[in-house]
Amino acid sequence: MAKILIVDDEAKIRAVIKEYAEFEGYETAEAADGMEAVEKCRREDFDIIVMDVMMPRLDGFSAAKEIRKNKQIPVIMLSARTEEYDKLHGFEIGADDYVSKPFSPKELLARIKAVIKRSSPKQIQSEVLEYSGLTVNITGREVLVDGVSAQMTPKEYDLLFYLVKNQGIALSRDKLLSEVWGYDFFGDDRTVDTHIKMLRTSIGRFRNNIVTLRGMGYKFDPSVSAAVNED
Repeated sequence: MAKILIVDDEAKIRAVIKEYAEFEGYETAEAADGMEAVEKCRREDFDIIVMDVMMPRLDGFSAAKEIRKNKQIPVIMLSARTEEYDKLHGFEIGADDYVSKPFSPKELLARIKAVIKRSSPKQIQSEVLEYSGLTVNITGREVLVDGVSAQMTPKEYDLLFYLVKNQGIALSRDKLLSEVWGYDFFGDDRTVDTHIKMLRTSIGRFRNNIVTLRGMGYKFDPSVSAAVNED
């Protein structure tokens, strides 16, 4: 079973997550702050990290960035702060999910299962799609914009891959949450809007190919002309 690193400065929260995770058969390890989490990740391998944001010595955002320099471990951020900026920042550094405190342990475990499932290599299909300057390499998890590799978060890759594989199909926010995030809709569908905004920025002049369907969701339309000037 997968191994989870639980990072929180509150021992009671670590204990609750540990109890539910081990009941589900997961192996667990704990860290009381960001520095301890970074050190543990240097010495051990984990399948996923559940990381609090506000911690002494080193906050969760900084710890996640430091860990990602050496290991691509999926991260679920926990925070009592629900501001959109905090969530956006978490996703920008590559967090796979963001859960607000107080949280339901059962919902957190559902999200952990979903992230682990998505991170499995078997989810990647052998496919390369070309769109007149935009290359979407699903096999290699790479996106090229006019020959230059786009720097994207893991969730941006997943979202773009799903959109292009279903090009021309209207996809609701609920559908995107279910298929890309890997769990039934639990919370705020603005999660999708935030990632679409980030994704459009990442693909530059091809941003117009992600079409907004007002009151419904989005679709990828390769027939839409790319922007002439990104600047």
